[in-house]
Amino acid sequence: MSPFKAFLIEDREGRTHAGLVDMNPAQLDAGEVTIRVAYSSVNYKDALAATGTGRIIRRYPCVGGIDLSGTVTESSDARFRPGDEVIATSFDIGVAHHGGYAEYARIPAPWVVPLPAGLSLYDAMALGTAGFTAALGVVRMEENGLRPDRGPVIVSGATGGVGSLAVDMLAARGYRVTALTGKESERDYLLGLGASEVMFRSQLATTRIRPLDTALWAGAVDNLGGDVLAWMVSTMRQGGTIASIGLAASHELKTTVMPFILRGACLLGIDSGYIGEPYRNGVWQRLATDLRPQHLQAMTRSIAFDDLPQIFDEYIGGRAHGRVVVTIAGA
Repeated sequence: MSPFKAFLIEDREGRTHAGLVDMNPAQLDAGEVTIRVAYSSVNYKDALAATGTGRIIRRYPCVGGIDLSGTVTESSDARFRPGDEVIATSFDIGVAHHGGYAEYARIPAPWVVPLPAGLSLYDAMALGTAGFTAALGVVRMEENGLRPDRGPVIVSGATGGVGSLAVDMLAARGYRVTALTGKESERDYLLGLGASEVMFRSQLATTRIRPLDTALWAGAVDNLGGDVLAWMVSTMRQGGTIASIGLAASHELKTTVMPFILRGACLLGIDSGYIGEPYRNGVWQRLATDLRPQHLQAMTRSIAFDDLPQIFDEYIGGRAHGRVVVTIAGA
């Protein structure tokens, strides 16, 4: 294996520095499966890591990119053979283990998933951690009893990667979806994904959240945390269920136990990072079948590997829209 291009994140005298470099195969981390990376993707977590805005990186230096798809070149694990197309997302990838922003990656076998039939390597990264997380939220809520006939659902942070995919998946399954966003210019985009209604955060009176407000929602997917999640909790219907996925607004939650003990509301924590098998592979199989988003291509754009360093400001500045796939080596 020759030297290859990688996007390396380093700590230099307490400040984060990131950029494209050449790496040698000997610099790859330990793992049973070596992968020629075809595609990666951009997530909010990647932007935090690359810019140093959030203390996401747990080991320096580290190749960024929490997602990757590609083809196995070497494997000491019997489950994977050279030529196999695979996906690897989450766990320590891109934060404490060299990640997907490199032409090659060496990954522990338990973190690797065979590419499901019906998905291309590109499709897998159009979904990426965002798609896996959104699907996991839908699966967990439906396991908890959510059904379309129970009532409407709401998705916050609806223009982001997880939010856009959650709107699409829920609408395709027959739910009446309200998309909640702070971006009034994105109304048509969200309606195009299947939302029945678009609500703007400016409409919420989050400074006066009541312990029990008008019961509105049978289900909710929250990407924001903070006051928006507190408002969602107070407006759940009897037996309603919330998938708590993100903290783009705040990691805090100020609420009361009243919605939980008087309405039987459930707050489900969605940890897509470390959930293992067979659950992980099962969710990916559903992403290739009944949970496959109907508008995946419409919400996805591609960038070249060389353009990666310029993309992160969109995420930090709150201007991110849908999904971004990074072409590393192509299929």
